Amino acid sequence: MSSPSDCRFSESHEWFKTEGDVVTVGISQFAANELTDITYVEMQPVGTTVAAGESIGGVESVKTTSDIISTYSGEIIEVNDAVSADPSLLNSDPFGTGWLAKIRCDGSTSDEELINQASYDEKYPA
Repeated sequence: MSSPSDCRFSESHEWFKTEGDVVTVGISQFAANELTDITYVEMQPVGTTVAAGESIGGVESVKTTSDIISTYSGEIIEVNDAVSADPSLLNSDPFGTGWLAKIRCDGSTSDEELINQASYDEKYPA
C-alpha cells in the first residue's frame, strides 16, 4: 500500500499534510502495522500551543505506547474525537478517518526535514 503523495513523513512515522497554514497530523500505515492493535489514543486538547519536537499526544497498543511528535509549532485547532472513541481507525484508515489533530502553524517551522512519500515508502514499506 502506497502512502498519499500529498503527505510528508517524519522518521518517527507521523504524517503531515499541509493546507495553507494548517497541518493535519496522523501516523503512517507502517506505524499502524508495527503497533498492531491500537487500543487507546489521547491527544492534547484544542487550544494547546505546541513547539516543534514536542509531543501532541500518544497512542497505546497491545505492544507499546508511542508519543505523537509534531515537527510544526503552532496551536492545536482540532482533534479527531472519532479516533479517541474508536482507536482501531488508526489501524484501518490511518490516512483518512484515522487522522489525529490539526495544527495552525505559526510560521516558525517548515517541512524541509520531513521525508517525501516516495522516499518514505521505499524506506518503510507498509
